[in-house]
Amino acid sequence: MKVKKNLLRLTAASVVSMFAVFSSAEAARIAIGPPASETNSVSKIILEAYGIKDYKAFQEGFGNAADLVQDGNIDVSFGILGVPAGSIESLNASTGDVVMLGLSKEVVAKAEASSGYKSYNISKDAYGFLDADVPTIAAFAIMVANNDTIDEELGYQLAKIMVENAKEITHAQGAQLTLENALNGASGIPIHPGAKRYYEEQGLTVEGPVAEIKAKADKRKTEFTLGTGSQGGTYYPLGGEIANVWNKHIDGSNFTNVESGASLENLASIGRGRMDVGMSVHVPALDAVKGTGQFNGRKVENVSFIGHVYPEVVQIVTRKSTGIKDLADLAK
Repeated sequence: MKVKKNLLRLTAASVVSMFAVFSSAEAARIAIGPPASETNSVSKIILEAYGIKDYKAFQEGFGNAADLVQDGNIDVSFGILGVPAGSIESLNASTGDVVMLGLSKEVVAKAEASSGYKSYNISKDAYGFLDADVPTIAAFAIMVANNDTIDEELGYQLAKIMVENAKEITHAQGAQLTLENALNGASGIPIHPGAKRYYEEQGLTVEGPVAEIKAKADKRKTEFTLGTGSQGGTYYPLGGEIANVWNKHIDGSNFTNVESGASLENLASIGRGRMDVGMSVHVPALDAVKGTGQFNGRKVENVSFIGHVYPEVVQIVTRKSTGIKDLADLAK
């Protein structure tokens, strides 16, 4: 009987060992963002830079992805969000074991070379669960307009109200809507003439191309759409507050924020005449006006810069329970 018991123990141990090997060999489940989003594009650049090819991609908005991370159905989630991101704070409040993954110097350099993103450090003070700064990359979130529906005077009002009434916005990123930041991300993108007029009246020097506007004030419609992003990200709640402030201070015009796939979808929708104003990372917006990158052969000619919104920071989260301490672990 003793021999049989030992055999049974050995067999059980062998099964556990075999299962562990199988589990460690399974492809990581990674949320890379919706198909028509900047998150999707940037996450692929980062994963390629690490040489990570064997993974199961989940094309989810950060809100849904955070829920799946919480439930243990996703291992890693990418997000391009403001700092601090409420969705990440909520995730940690629910799980108590969130880990934010940083990028190596080599990967940051590769990302800078292949995109408009720049090196950025998330301060350890940004989140209660951090014990050190987290190296990553960042760009600028900007507001862009449809030149066929946003006339010069309306463009002037949009820019003016975003700056002068920013204190009415309760979202943390509303603090970034300042005159000092207003032109961040504008380089290379045609500026709306109404926005240009406002910024120059405030003493700013506006350089670069000026958009040609087809919209006429005497033919202005009353209902406008503002493309934002997924409900779990920064765009949707912040865009909703910006829309409310516009509605409060612009008579006869109503702006409704709509959930979308964020940057790429918003830019494409403006190009197709299905959206009036949209939020976007400045990098794909520049691609859109040039017809490069994700917009290769699909140049968007009716989009213009209204103003800077906030710094967009790539944030990559997992949980301690996954055992993942570095993205490089997934390339092995």
